[in-house]
Amino acid sequence: MTTTTKPAAPLAATAARRVGPVALGLRQGRLEITQFLRSRESVVFTMGFPVIMILIFAAIFNDEIAPGVSYTQYFITGMIATGLMTVSFQNLGIWIPIERDRGVLKRYRGTPMPKWVYFAGKVIMVVAIGVVETVLLLAVSAAFFDLGLPATAGRWLTFAWVAVLGVTACTLCGIAISSLARTARSGSAVVTPLALVLQFISGVFFVFTELPTWMQQVAALFPLKWMCQGLRSVFLPESFGAQEAGGSFELGRVALVLGAWCVIGLLLCLTTFRWTTRRDG
Repeated sequence: MTTTTKPAAPLAATAARRVGPVALGLRQGRLEITQFLRSRESVVFTMGFPVIMILIFAAIFNDEIAPGVSYTQYFITGMIATGLMTVSFQNLGIWIPIERDRGVLKRYRGTPMPKWVYFAGKVIMVVAIGVVETVLLLAVSAAFFDLGLPATAGRWLTFAWVAVLGVTACTLCGIAISSLARTARSGSAVVTPLALVLQFISGVFFVFTELPTWMQQVAALFPLKWMCQGLRSVFLPESFGAQEAGGSFELGRVALVLGAWCVIGLLLCLTTFRWTTRRDG
């Protein structure tokens, strides 16, 4: 008597059936974090750049821009915001085209793994690296530059929702802008200049209200300016709100603009994201 055996199911399909959605997302997130940490250039630029810039600016500027507010203290809030933008918008906008050009996304698309798992991994990586980077910036700033950490639960809550909305908007925009790059090499050329321009006009390197009016109006169209403004409300005295362009920190408008960019970013992702290069069709 002969027996027949059924062919074994592909390992990927079997694993997908056995592993729940949460475990799948966490596994992909761990993979993304590992890949990020293996790229020394990304780690140094993402984690080290904000700290280096704080050290440089602290050595150059030691005056006050308002009573009780040093330039360094003002600058730190902008670096926290731009650090969150770098790990989300800039990193995704550069690395996704590399993965697309190498055929990684095409292979993902051909596996039984749900497509959302790929994006879940990116989000987990952004959140994990963003938290570590923010903690590092706060620790360095508090230890060496007398940054006053939020003293009330309300300020920490403001910090949380500004960071969450800002990272969400920048992550979605980073995924969306990744489709503009035609090749792996062009990703950095597309994203980096835009990120630098936004930093210069959004109150990161300069006091926002001292910039030309037209620059302030352009910056107000994008998330980074509002992230910086929201974080200033957390780390600077309440009296400094009168120094803002709108005469206050305008937290309601901060939430509205960042929320709107979350929606815009999601729509752009759904309509523009490409799993393959243009040459692959």
